[in-house]
Amino acid sequence: MSVETRERLIAAAGSVLRTQGYGKASARTIAKEAGVNSALIFYHFGGVDPLLFAALDRSSDERMAMHAATVAECRTLEELATAATRIYRDDLEGGHIALLSELVAAAVAKPELRQEIKVRVEPWMAFMEETLERVIGGTALARLTPPRDLANAACTFYLGVNLFTVLDADRSRTESVFTMVRRLAPRAKLLTLRRPARLRRARHRAAQ
Repeated sequence: MSVETRERLIAAAGSVLRTQGYGKASARTIAKEAGVNSALIFYHFGGVDPLLFAALDRSSDERMAMHAATVAECRTLEELATAATRIYRDDLEGGHIALLSELVAAAVAKPELRQEIKVRVEPWMAFMEETLERVIGGTALARLTPPRDLANAACTFYLGVNLFTVLDADRSRTESVFTMVRRLAPRAKLLTLRRPARLRRARHRAAQ
C-alpha cells in the first residue's frame, strides 16, 4: 500500500502542476487528486516541493528514455534538427514543459528551489553535449562552436521556450524557430564534413 500511495501522489502532483500550476499545487489539492489524506504527502516526501520534484523526476526519466531513442540514429545536423523539433513537440504534448516551467517560474520567488532545478538540468546538458559530440565531433563546426557551448545554448533556448509557451498559445512563434533551424542545418553541411583520417594524421605530423 505504501508504494501504491507514493505512486498515486506522484501522479497526482504531476497532474495538478500541469493543469493548475505551482500556485495551486497545495497539499490539500494534490491529496484530493490522489484520493488520500494530505498528511501522507509529508509522511512519504517531507513536503509539497519534494513531491513536485519527484513528479518532475518521473517525467524526466520517461522523457530521457524516449528522447535517447529519438536521437539514436541521427548522423547529420538535418536529422538532429528534425529530432529536436520532435522532442519539443513530445515534451509539450506530454506535459514535461509545463512541469519544468512551473518549477522554474516558482524558483524566481523561492531561491531554495534553484539548486534542485540545476541538479535536474545537468543530466540533460550531458545528454545534449554527448549527442552533439557524436554528430559533429571532429568537424570544423565543432571547432567553431564546441558541443558543450551548443548544449548550453540549447538548454537556454529550451528553458526560454518553457516560459514562452505561456504567451505563444498557438505555438506559431516557437514552431517558426524550429523551422528556421531545419532550414539552416543543410547549409552548414560543409562545416560538418570530417577530414579523412590519413589527411588528419599528415597534418598532425606537419604541425609537430
